[in-house]
Amino acid sequence: MTDLNQTALNNLTGVAVEKTEIDTLVVGAGQAGVAMSEHLTKLGVPHLVLERNRIAEAWRTGRWDSLVANGPAWHDRFPGLEFEGLDPDAFASKDQVADYFEAYARLFDAPIRTGVEVKSVVRNADRPGFTIQTSEGVIEANRVVSATGPFQRPVIPAIAPKDERIMQIHSAAYYNPQQLPEGAVLVVGAGSSGVQIADELNRAGRQVYLSVGPHDRPPRAYRNRDFCWWLGVLGEWDAPASKPGKEHVTIAVSGARGGHTVDFRALAQQGITLVGLTKAFNDGVVSFQQDLADNLARGDENYLSLLDAADAYVARNGLDLPEEPEARDFLPLPECVRNPVLELDLAGAGVTSIIWATGYSVDFSWLKVNAFDASGKPLHQRGVSCEPGVYFVGLPWLSRRGSTFIWGVWHDAKHIADHIATQRKYLAYRDAKQRQAAE
Repeated sequence: MTDLNQTALNNLTGVAVEKTEIDTLVVGAGQAGVAMSEHLTKLGVPHLVLERNRIAEAWRTGRWDSLVANGPAWHDRFPGLEFEGLDPDAFASKDQVADYFEAYARLFDAPIRTGVEVKSVVRNADRPGFTIQTSEGVIEANRVVSATGPFQRPVIPAIAPKDERIMQIHSAAYYNPQQLPEGAVLVVGAGSSGVQIADELNRAGRQVYLSVGPHDRPPRAYRNRDFCWWLGVLGEWDAPASKPGKEHVTIAVSGARGGHTVDFRALAQQGITLVGLTKAFNDGVVSFQQDLADNLARGDENYLSLLDAADAYVARNGLDLPEEPEARDFLPLPECVRNPVLELDLAGAGVTSIIWATGYSVDFSWLKVNAFDASGKPLHQRGVSCEPGVYFVGLPWLSRRGSTFIWGVWHDAKHIADHIATQRKYLAYRDAKQRQAAE
């Protein structure tokens, strides 16, 4: 199966089914799938990319209308193409990002088929490779790369109330303030999504309650350098694993309105009511953990630690970057932190909507191979699965902290493509007797 071949087979019902044979199948045509295709193309590996929707569909319909990238255009891109007509320090809109990946795929004529869903992948029992059932027929492939990314299944916690009077949606289904009924909004989750949505709703005139859990809060920029630059020179993007206790800590950062440092004190000052981690709902009343002040304090510690590391780097390397002492000035703690709300009667507070900015889980139910631990987590080393011939790309911490970012995905995909090319060389080896027989 070294070339892309198609034949018509008969299944058990006698209906003609298209069968495709290919060396490597890539599932998903978001940033991970496009990067994977580029590297496989450069190495001459015959492959096919399947996408059930459009290229980079999640950027178009799985994000709110005003979303922009959280990193500047000079950083959040692939090496082979810049964002057209966009200042390098600007933050690309979601549609600009989607257009970028479509343009990138055209650069090397990526073999992408859209509108095709992969239903199952099963290892062949009596021959090499895998049989893949899709919405448009059967595929036989020697290797399969899962490039479906980490944002597959929106997660709403089990504590969500069963109350039809309140509109409840995940952040993946939020697009703009106009889609919500009149009234106050509770936003649960204070990572990048929750913070930006809460800010947008507040600016649209809504009363907003923002439930704040543990988080990291890096500066948007410091001493004339974006935090993406600082993480790069400080080696933080290459951290091989999350620090103990940080597995579920979100990152509060924003590229909205030209980019700014997320400041929870400032959000409270503009009218958002901060509350602690959401604990439970009971008879129309939501209760919160008494951890708001501690969560803000730990976020401040994270913020200050990056400033300290940046200052030390400047001094150590003798860089001519302007000092910024005002970056260490904090607003006073707002009343909602000094006297936190521990219970909120939703009807009494006029809350008519809850937005769950509570993250995503992965869904590998289609990948029916022995590549997962007991909890369903992929077992791999830098994306090379424990199941020979199966690969993962685009997952958090695949090889480093930067693995889910656009540029990090590109580098992870290169490593995986190199591994595939090396395996193909091994399989192409012929001993002396085989070489003589071929002459």
